[in-house]
Amino acid sequence: MSRPLVIAIDGPSGSGKSSVSKAIARHFGIGYLDTGAMYRAVTVWCQRQGIDLGDQAAVAAAADDLPLALGADPNDASVELDGEDVSEVIRSSAVSAVVSAVATNLDVRAILQGQQRALIEAIGEDWGGVVAEGRDITTVVAPDADVRVLLTASEAARLARRSTELHGRADDDTVAATHDEIVRRDRDDATVSEFQVAADGVVTLDTSALSFAQSVAAVIAVVEARQHNVEDPR
Repeated sequence: MSRPLVIAIDGPSGSGKSSVSKAIARHFGIGYLDTGAMYRAVTVWCQRQGIDLGDQAAVAAAADDLPLALGADPNDASVELDGEDVSEVIRSSAVSAVVSAVATNLDVRAILQGQQRALIEAIGEDWGGVVAEGRDITTVVAPDADVRVLLTASEAARLARRSTELHGRADDDTVAATHDEIVRRDRDDATVSEFQVAADGVVTLDTSALSFAQSVAAVIAVVEARQHNVEDPR
């Protein structure tokens, strides 16, 4: 039996990495891991437990003992916190506004990265492979993944996508309202993780001018090329 296929996908907010990663997992019939959901879950848990996000030691302790369960099915990637489905809660604007305080906590990152490595191994064994997506999966969490891809897109494209996702449209007002969430979070997270420039061996795919279907097809082509040891199809 061949070993599990591990695909690592990184990228900034609005690059399409979550939706594309789920589609890739469905295409290859393997599991899915959203590592960003873990940082958001820690944020929600700390808020509910009355833990100051500025208290780095307390937040790290919470992350180390987090009652979190992640669904690996790309068709139902649920996020449960202490038995409650918080899949929608963790995506709220209130969480997005403060999650960087958790994501830039180096002790939290070290703890969650260890958990992520264990999850990649476990999901890979259960599903025959896994698509893991986040910001430092290609470089820190799974640098030995079979396929490593950095999805990028222009700031304008990313703002329009996130605005449409959150507000159902991408006019000037909604894009402006989304600007802080996208630009500030990327700036803050870039202080502890490099996810805008591909490391050696990581394939960069700019999705700015690509539709969702085209973005998925491009990643599939990269995976299949690596599986057959041929040159990058692009």
